[in-house]
Amino acid sequence: MLVIMAKAPKPGVVKTRLMQCLPSAAVTTLYRCLLEDTVALATSLTGIDISVMCPEPDRDDLTRLLDNAVPVVAQKGNGLAAALTSVFRQFTAGGRHVIAFNSDSPHLAPPVLASAFEILDTRDVVVGPTHDGGYYLVGAKAAHPSLFENDGMGTSSALDRLLTRTKILNLSTGFTETFYDIDVATDLIRLARELQLAPAKAPRTAAWFGEWQQAMAAVDDDTGGL
Repeated sequence: MLVIMAKAPKPGVVKTRLMQCLPSAAVTTLYRCLLEDTVALATSLTGIDISVMCPEPDRDDLTRLLDNAVPVVAQKGNGLAAALTSVFRQFTAGGRHVIAFNSDSPHLAPPVLASAFEILDTRDVVVGPTHDGGYYLVGAKAAHPSLFENDGMGTSSALDRLLTRTKILNLSTGFTETFYDIDVATDLIRLARELQLAPAKAPRTAAWFGEWQQAMAAVDDDTGGL
């Protein structure tokens, strides 16, 4: 089971750090493109069930947005840590292998997701680290209610805190390749260059870059490029 962690694309709620360099409308539309491309990536995998998990108030909006392409499930509690706890509590019955995947890495190579499931054949937990100290996926085959306690989601210590808890719980851990998701301007510039060379990786997001090309040029100038 692959579960995409998502929110409804609402202004001022999603990808808020990008609002420092782009208009709110652009950021909201970007998130929608990232989410739709992520769902397309997930559904391209064979033999894997897909669901989306979101805050309860977002469920109807996301069901309409995704046109019932995949089930949309409401999390229990507030925040991403509660959502991740909900994923494994709900879907790991019977030792089922479950991967929770973020909604802003549609440019990830499909074999990386496949490898995460393979790692769970021999490990209790699998983690996909990001370069900024977080993680873009986490998987398990059982629910561990305390795994995401005080995890510092959205901070540079998120991965370290997760790994500390896996050690406390005596869980064997494997890793997929380190990658990047889209949180700040430099991430966005990197993705723009990647999709310029291979737009088919995330076609909706690539089209967004075409629409906001002038704004992105200003962002590139402000950050000094990569």
